[in-house]
Amino acid sequence: MTTRVLIVRHGATLSSGEDSFNGETDVPLSELGRDAARALGRRLADERIDAFYASPLSRALETARLIAAPHGKEVTPIPDLREVSHGRWEGKLRAEVEGLYAEEYGRWEADPFSYGPAGGETGVAVTARALPALLGLVGVHAGERVLVVSHKATIRLLLASLLGLDPRRYRDRLDCSPAGLTVLEFRGPASARLALFNDTSHYAAPGGAGSTRD
Repeated sequence: MTTRVLIVRHGATLSSGEDSFNGETDVPLSELGRDAARALGRRLADERIDAFYASPLSRALETARLIAAPHGKEVTPIPDLREVSHGRWEGKLRAEVEGLYAEEYGRWEADPFSYGPAGGETGVAVTARALPALLGLVGVHAGERVLVVSHKATIRLLLASLLGLDPRRYRDRLDCSPAGLTVLEFRGPASARLALFNDTSHYAAPGGAGSTRD
């Protein structure tokens, strides 16, 4: 019995392209982000999806609701699927963080899995909350299809853990585009197979709704 999990990063936001740290900051979707989410909704409209879940941050919830609209289903928020908290870096541009907290930033760049900024989370902490949440959904929906909308770092950390990749290199080895679709197939609670990775064929890229960075 296979459980199919469709994992989606939220669409582009009003801060996309700024190269800023907006993990737990509740930045809304841009119109480009909404367009990409609607496009994915149209792409998946004829597929059976039994349940929809999302991080409680508005950019993830709105993305999920736009995708779920053709199915006429509600979206359930899962707090543990939220994005990594960047602590005192939140809302700041990368260049500003490099200037203000050079040593701290250097340690994070070298190993974001084990190290986090003051007041923020490590990759270890994000994995510790997000992985049980995802595997819990797999258990509840055994043999079904579910869609989950989360965030760039959280998704990449989940994939690194489930696929046996070095989590210290998750930022270098895995991409995650806005409104990108990844599909995992579970034949058991800890047996994940990657069936599709970061697919954005539902919108025009590069230069389209998901070409910006968040």
